[in-house]
Amino acid sequence: MFNVENLQLFEDQPIRTAWNETEEEWYFSVVDVVGVLTESPNPGNYWKVLKKRLRQEGNESVTNCNQLKLKSPKDGKHYLTDVANTEQLLRIIQSVPSKKAEPFKLWLAQVGRERIEETLDPELIAERLVATYERKGYTREWINQRLQAISARKELTDEWKDRGVRQSREFAILTDELTKAWSGMSTRQYKNLKGLKKESLRDNMSTTELTLNQLAEVATRELSKQEQPVGLEENKKVAKRGGTVAGNARRDLELQLGRPVITNKNAAQLNHVVTQMIEASANAVDDEESDE
Repeated sequence: MFNVENLQLFEDQPIRTAWNETEEEWYFSVVDVVGVLTESPNPGNYWKVLKKRLRQEGNESVTNCNQLKLKSPKDGKHYLTDVANTEQLLRIIQSVPSKKAEPFKLWLAQVGRERIEETLDPELIAERLVATYERKGYTREWINQRLQAISARKELTDEWKDRGVRQSREFAILTDELTKAWSGMSTRQYKNLKGLKKESLRDNMSTTELTLNQLAEVATRELSKQEQPVGLEENKKVAKRGGTVAGNARRDLELQLGRPVITNKNAAQLNHVVTQMIEASANAVDDEESDE
């Protein structure tokens, strides 16, 4: 059973992966790995040709890859993609001439070891997440708030699953209902306000926005536990009411402050980004117009 889809980074190059809970093993997008190793402008075609050659040589065990629907980096949609476990991938790597082959093998071992460590000690997941955000330049205050928000989100999605919500599309519908109720905007409108495309909305929220969103999710979870809605339509009503709790808090706060608390600023423009990132942006602007 594949239940975790994730991006892993090898030398800052993203590789799509999926964790198989039953086998306790990572599966890796073969096309992504081939692209990293060969630096080919068309890794999909490279893999197609390589797979055909390996089959002609009788290496069926290597080329009989599983296929999973993974999100495309081009359009954000999910497509069937060849994936291979570590053993299969090591065999494929042997057929790809690349100076990165040995470093990649070491990286594979590290990825597997980290997952085992995280299973034994879940606190390591949080530690690695903190390290990731710190590398991106976020302040400790913002990171702490983000970790709390992640925990609240996980508790809410678990509650939704208990109430009969299964499909990712339904999760998105409920999230949209909740977001509209507290912010006055759909998730897409909110991202447009901040100039985002595929980036995470929460990673581009201020601490105040994160807090209000978290309040909406906590309120929705508590209402759901009490009322035990069944199916999408009943859960939508509860999500709207939970979001309204945070929406009322937002309006009260804005009344006291005399200004909006929802901002069009993204992560690169908010004060929770550390000085070194701000300075880097300023230096780039001195040279010419810079983007995020």
